Amino acid sequence: MVQAKTWILKKHFDGFPEHSNFELRVEELPEPKDGELLLEAVFLSVDPYMRPFSRVRMKEGDMMIGTQVAKLTALYGIEEVLGLQRGETLLVNAAAGAVGSVVGQIAKIKGCKVVGSAGSDAKVAFLKELGFDHAFNYKTVGSLEEELKKASPDGYDCYFDNVGGLFSSIALQQMKNLGRIAVCGSISLYNDTTPQTGPYPYLTMIFKQLKMEGFLQSRWEHKHAESFKRLMAWLKEGRLQSREHITKGFENMPAAFMGILKGENIGKAIVTVC
Repeated sequence: MVQAKTWILKKHFDGFPEHSNFELRVEELPEPKDGELLLEAVFLSVDPYMRPFSRVRMKEGDMMIGTQVAKLTALYGIEEVLGLQRGETLLVNAAAGAVGSVVGQIAKIKGCKVVGSAGSDAKVAFLKELGFDHAFNYKTVGSLEEELKKASPDGYDCYFDNVGGLFSSIALQQMKNLGRIAVCGSISLYNDTTPQTGPYPYLTMIFKQLKMEGFLQSRWEHKHAESFKRLMAWLKEGRLQSREHITKGFENMPAAFMGILKGENIGKAIVTVC
């Protein structure tokens, strides 16, 4: 018999999660039957939401690697939803996260101007290392509206939205006519106990004729293999960088999960099991 540690959601959380919502248990696993697999976790992904693995064929000793969801999400948002073109200006928020940091880099590869917002000076420094044309700490600017205008006085052709909420209400006012918006996430709303309400610039969308589209990367699953090859080529060429925010120890999984909801990570959040 093999013993395995597992985290259980002991109590559904209302608002922001706490350590008391989770419970660490040790379970005994039965011997695998014919056609079943026994996998040993080496690294675990930490995301605002989790996705199941697809079925795979494996043999003893193989290592299982999760799909590069963040990179694929960034690529499809730029190419399939926004249709970003050379010379255009892109705005991306949560830009130092797993998705946002890749969005900005791919946009630069495509010859675009990129403006990114993040929640700390360290994250802003990271974005500048990646080649963002303008990066700012949205928590310390005096006026988000004025900062967006300063970064791109002519406005924005495209907006990759990971945050939602008030940020997006202000950002939409800075879009150019016929601008395009890819809605990937709304992390500013995830921990709210009641839905946020407030002014939403519908008239702006009408008069500027904006296009807004929500999406999931799974829509283009048939393109995953080809897209992954392109992403890996950019990584090998040094045109695309990937930073990981590592938390050590399976026992710290809840802390890592809560940390990503607080915006503590720079790049992809990962837990090392051992």
